[in-house]
Amino acid sequence: MWRLPRALCVHAAKTSKLPGPWSRPAAFMSTLLINQPQYAWLKELGLREENEGVYNGSWGGQGEVITTYCPANNEPIARVRQASVADYEETIKKAREAWKIWADIPAPKRGEIVRQIGDALREKIQVLGSLVSLEMGKILVEGVGEVQEYVDICDYAVGLSRMIGGPILPSERPGHALIEQWNPVGLVGIITAFNFPVAVYGWNNAIAMICGNVCLWKGAPTTSLISVAVTKIIAKVLEDNKLPGAICSLTCGGADIGTAMAKDERVNLLSFTGSTQVGKQVALMVQERFEQWK
Repeated sequence: MWRLPRALCVHAAKTSKLPGPWSRPAAFMSTLLINQPQYAWLKELGLREENEGVYNGSWGGQGEVITTYCPANNEPIARVRQASVADYEETIKKAREAWKIWADIPAPKRGEIVRQIGDALREKIQVLGSLVSLEMGKILVEGVGEVQEYVDICDYAVGLSRMIGGPILPSERPGHALIEQWNPVGLVGIITAFNFPVAVYGWNNAIAMICGNVCLWKGAPTTSLISVAVTKIIAKVLEDNKLPGAICSLTCGGADIGTAMAKDERVNLLSFTGSTQVGKQVALMVQERFEQWK
């Protein structure tokens, strides 16, 4: 069994399996930070009391409901419904379909979409950085700086989208040449840790996108609101450009979703950030399917 690292278990222990959808007494809901006037800015990110943690072109989720807490004062912020295994399966299928469209778009055009994502993040940098500080526990300047990291890699990726080339090599055959061309690998799975809930995803996402790959993100359960907020920003850009939302999918969840990603041969490349202990387990699961890679 793949266990969460100890650092994550502090917050994960505060998750709750509810008997019915979103069933909580009004008294509890009123204590959520998102309902307090000083935290009204959270709604600028599209967050609510109850948030869906699965995105594949549409929002949903049939898994357990978790409450995320501010580590500074141990007060509940808001709730997120995680992905079930069925949600994961549906998301994988939609992401694979979206890849057929995304991979056919010329790299410079893909770079333009990434540029727009960077601009959208710039517009929300202060409020998103504040969420990083609130939910993860960093000081505000570092929370904002982490969003800036994502913006910076978007800028870098835009330039890179016009520089993806390969050498032309001499051939032994008269009148022929060997041309090296890079092709998209497919679906990139991205598993990120709680301590860098924005930047690490950004490093992976921006580069993967300009290369013609689609992404499936599973962030840490303790920073689920950040994952949802970032995905909402990206989803708006994709929607405005009439592109499939599943190009940048999200499945909030725990070890069951992470294990599924590691074992799934439809995930062509997996990026993992986390503890050494869990990383070794992920590596073994991925190695077991090397011969099945397509």
